Amino acid sequence: MSAENELTTGTPAPDLLALHESIADLFATQGDWRRAYRHLRSALDIARAGSLRDPLTSSYNRRYLDQRLPGFPATGKLAVALVDLDRFKSVNDTYGHLLGDRVLCRVADLLQEGLPPDAFCARYGGEEFALVLPGVNHRNAVWIADAARARIARHPWSELQPGLQVTISVGLAHGVGSGSRQLHRADDLLYAAKRAGRNKIAYQDRESSQVITHSE
Repeated sequence: MSAENELTTGTPAPDLLALHESIADLFATQGDWRRAYRHLRSALDIARAGSLRDPLTSSYNRRYLDQRLPGFPATGKLAVALVDLDRFKSVNDTYGHLLGDRVLCRVADLLQEGLPPDAFCARYGGEEFALVLPGVNHRNAVWIADAARARIARHPWSELQPGLQVTISVGLAHGVGSGSRQLHRADDLLYAAKRAGRNKIAYQDRESSQVITHSE
């Protein structure tokens, strides 16, 4: 099992890290440097995997996003959706930060549902997330992003707290270009979705380059 898999199967990473370090110390005191080295490498793998995960939501973090985006070829198809929770400050102010944290965790789970195998979700910062969708065509990228928006809007949030409602706005960039360029375009489109009234997805039409905002 890889260190990253260990992090996502319910085993607390800090315990695994401490265990490998302790075993490495034990073997080192016995002069068994080969086994000590092996466990130190496992400890380093766990620490590295943990450094790429957001500690609250367990999704990937900004560091992972920044590492992955430059690796996508500028000549290939890449979609990047930037997601922002609508009026999240009012959720924290009304219900408290503990509930706000639970909302962020639930949103992260809902965003990761139904992603293609090579796609991933990363917490961009605060209440913003990024969905990175390599190799998908424009139509499927729009469908995936809007399905995530609808899934969150329809989620029974009142089960967490009576009266609670959560929606997201999404800016979706798709086409040929560097990952950083797509992220920048997605950020601009996210503001278009916000200006259009929130709980919407904004993207550029392939033929006219017109910005389209969509919701139910």
